[in-house]
Amino acid sequence: MMLDAETKALEEPAAHHEELKLWLRLLTCANLIETQIRSRLRERFDITLPRFDLMAQLDRAPDGMTLSQVSKRMMVSNGNVTHIVDKLLASGDLDRRTAEHDRRVQVITLTPKGRAEFRAMAAEHADWIATLFGGLSETEIGQLMRLLGKAKTSVAKASQAKAPPSKPAAQEDRP
Repeated sequence: MMLDAETKALEEPAAHHEELKLWLRLLTCANLIETQIRSRLRERFDITLPRFDLMAQLDRAPDGMTLSQVSKRMMVSNGNVTHIVDKLLASGDLDRRTAEHDRRVQVITLTPKGRAEFRAMAAEHADWIATLFGGLSETEIGQLMRLLGKAKTSVAKASQAKAPPSKPAAQEDRP
Protein backbone atom coordinates (compact mmCIF):
# COMPACT_ATOMS: atom_id res chain seq x y z
CA MET A 1 0.00 0.00 0.00
CA MET A 2 1.35 3.41 -1.01
CA LEU A 3 1.33 6.01 1.79
CA ASP A 4 1.19 9.76 1.34
CA ALA A 5 4.05 11.72 2.90
CA GLU A 6 2.05 12.87 5.94
CA THR A 7 0.79 9.38 6.77
CA LYS A 8 4.20 7.88 6.12
CA ALA A 9 5.77 10.36 8.55
CA LEU A 10 3.28 9.40 11.26
CA GLU A 11 3.25 5.65 10.68
CA GLU A 12 6.81 5.07 9.53
CA PRO A 13 9.03 7.78 11.00
CA ALA A 14 12.17 5.77 10.30
CA ALA A 15 11.35 5.98 6.59
CA HIS A 16 12.33 9.66 6.68
CA HIS A 17 15.78 9.08 8.13
CA GLU A 18 17.64 10.17 4.99
CA GLU A 19 15.48 13.29 4.52
CA LEU A 20 16.13 14.27 8.14
CA LYS A 21 19.86 13.72 7.70
CA LEU A 22 19.78 15.88 4.55
CA TRP A 23 17.91 18.67 6.34
CA LEU A 24 20.37 18.59 9.24
CA ARG A 25 23.34 18.62 6.85
CA LEU A 26 21.93 21.64 4.99
CA LEU A 27 21.20 23.42 8.26
CA THR A 28 24.68 22.70 9.59
CA CYS A 29 26.34 23.97 6.41
CA ALA A 30 24.23 27.14 6.40
CA ASN A 31 25.00 27.78 10.08
CA LEU A 32 28.73 27.22 9.62
CA ILE A 33 28.87 29.61 6.67
CA GLU A 34 26.72 32.23 8.39
CA THR A 35 28.83 32.07 11.55
CA GLN A 36 32.00 32.63 9.53
CA ILE A 37 30.53 35.54 7.58
CA ARG A 38 29.09 37.19 10.71
CA SER A 39 32.42 36.87 12.49
CA ARG A 40 34.46 38.20 9.59
CA LEU A 41 32.11 41.16 9.00
CA ARG A 42 32.29 42.06 12.68
CA GLU A 43 36.08 41.67 12.95
CA ARG A 44 37.02 43.31 9.65
CA PHE A 45 34.36 46.02 9.29
CA ASP A 46 32.62 46.26 12.68
CA ILE A 47 29.25 45.65 11.01
CA THR A 48 26.50 43.10 11.52
CA LEU A 49 25.23 40.71 8.86
CA PRO A 50 21.73 42.30 8.84
CA ARG A 51 23.28 45.73 8.16
CA PHE A 52 25.42 44.24 5.39
CA ASP A 53 22.35 42.53 3.90
CA LEU A 54 20.31 45.74 3.98
CA MET A 55 23.13 47.64 2.31
CA ALA A 56 23.31 44.90 -0.35
CA GLN A 57 19.61 45.38 -1.11
CA LEU A 58 20.07 49.13 -1.45
CA ASP A 59 23.19 48.76 -3.60
CA ARG A 60 20.97 47.02 -6.16
CA ALA A 61 18.40 49.83 -5.99
CA PRO A 62 20.16 53.13 -6.72
CA ASP A 63 16.85 55.05 -6.56
CA GLY A 64 16.21 53.67 -3.09
CA MET A 65 13.58 51.44 -1.56
CA THR A 66 10.76 51.83 0.91
CA LEU A 67 11.12 50.20 4.31
CA SER A 68 8.34 47.80 3.33
CA GLN A 69 10.18 46.75 0.16
CA VAL A 70 13.37 46.13 2.12
CA SER A 71 11.42 44.18 4.73
CA LYS A 72 9.92 41.88 2.07
CA ARG A 73 13.24 41.31 0.32
CA MET A 74 15.04 40.53 3.57
CA MET A 75 12.08 38.47 4.85
CA VAL A 76 12.01 40.26 8.21
CA SER A 77 9.52 42.50 9.98
CA ASN A 78 9.30 46.24 9.39
CA GLY A 79 10.39 46.67 13.01
CA ASN A 80 13.64 44.82 12.38
CA VAL A 81 14.28 46.90 9.27
CA THR A 82 13.58 50.13 11.15
CA HIS A 83 16.14 49.21 13.81
CA ILE A 84 18.80 48.42 11.20
CA VAL A 85 18.00 51.59 9.23
CA ASP A 86 18.33 53.72 12.36
CA LYS A 87 21.83 52.34 12.96
CA LEU A 88 22.89 52.93 9.34
CA LEU A 89 21.44 56.46 9.38
CA ALA A 90 23.43 57.22 12.54
CA SER A 91 26.65 55.97 10.91
CA GLY A 92 26.08 58.13 7.82
CA ASP A 93 25.65 55.16 5.47
CA LEU A 94 22.00 55.88 4.58
CA ASP A 95 19.76 58.79 3.65
CA ARG A 96 16.03 58.78 4.27
CA ARG A 97 13.46 60.89 2.44
CA THR A 98 9.71 61.06 2.14
CA ALA A 99 8.29 59.36 -0.95
CA GLU A 100 6.86 61.73 -3.55
CA HIS A 101 3.74 59.58 -4.06
CA ASP A 102 2.87 59.25 -0.35
CA ARG A 103 4.21 61.44 2.45
CA ARG A 104 3.69 58.60 4.96
CA VAL A 105 6.19 56.39 3.13
CA GLN A 106 9.94 56.66 3.72
CA VAL A 107 12.49 55.87 0.99
CA ILE A 108 16.03 54.95 1.98
CA THR A 109 19.16 55.09 -0.16
CA LEU A 110 22.84 54.49 0.39
CA THR A 111 24.93 57.62 0.77
CA PRO A 112 28.08 57.82 -1.37
CA LYS A 113 30.01 56.91 1.81
CA GLY A 114 27.69 53.94 2.44
CA ARG A 115 27.95 52.73 -1.16
CA ALA A 116 31.77 52.89 -1.09
CA GLU A 117 31.90 51.08 2.26
CA PHE A 118 29.46 48.42 1.09
CA ARG A 119 31.35 47.74 -2.12
CA ALA A 120 34.62 47.31 -0.21
CA MET A 121 32.87 44.88 2.14
CA ALA A 122 31.18 43.06 -0.76
CA ALA A 123 34.52 42.48 -2.50
CA GLU A 124 36.00 40.88 0.62
CA HIS A 125 32.75 38.98 1.23
CA ALA A 126 33.03 37.43 -2.24
CA ASP A 127 36.60 36.37 -1.45
CA TRP A 128 35.48 34.82 1.86
CA ILE A 129 32.76 32.83 0.10
CA ALA A 130 35.25 31.64 -2.51
CA THR A 131 37.59 30.51 0.27
CA LEU A 132 34.82 28.71 2.16
CA PHE A 133 33.89 26.75 -0.98
CA GLY A 134 37.49 26.37 -2.15
CA GLY A 135 37.42 22.64 -1.50
CA LEU A 136 34.85 22.10 -4.25
CA SER A 137 35.62 21.92 -7.96
CA GLU A 138 33.64 23.92 -10.53
CA THR A 139 31.93 20.68 -11.56
CA GLU A 140 30.99 19.90 -7.96
CA ILE A 141 29.66 23.43 -7.45
CA GLY A 142 27.56 23.05 -10.61
CA GLN A 143 26.20 19.69 -9.43
CA LEU A 144 25.43 21.06 -5.99
CA MET A 145 23.67 24.11 -7.48
CA ARG A 146 21.55 21.84 -9.69
CA LEU A 147 20.62 19.55 -6.81
CA LEU A 148 19.90 22.42 -4.42
CA GLY A 149 17.73 24.02 -7.11
CA LYS A 150 15.81 20.78 -7.35
CA ALA A 151 15.50 20.64 -3.54
CA LYS A 152 14.27 24.25 -3.47
CA THR A 153 11.60 23.43 -6.05
CA SER A 154 10.54 20.37 -4.04
CA VAL A 155 10.26 22.38 -0.82
CA ALA A 156 8.35 25.19 -2.54
CA LYS A 157 5.94 22.73 -4.15
CA ALA A 158 5.35 20.89 -0.86
CA SER A 159 4.90 24.19 0.99
CA GLN A 160 2.22 25.36 -1.43
CA ALA A 161 0.41 22.04 -1.41
CA LYS A 162 -0.10 21.73 2.32
CA ALA A 163 1.01 24.73 4.34
CA PRO A 164 0.49 24.23 8.10
CA PRO A 165 -1.51 26.84 9.98
CA SER A 166 0.68 29.83 10.55
CA LYS A 167 1.75 30.90 14.03
CA PRO A 168 3.26 34.27 14.87
CA ALA A 169 6.99 34.05 14.29
CA ALA A 170 9.34 34.84 17.12
CA GLN A 171 11.19 38.10 16.61
CA GLU A 172 14.77 37.53 15.64
CA ASP A 173 17.51 40.09 15.34
CA ARG A 174 18.94 38.41 12.31
CA PRO A 175 17.43 38.08 8.86
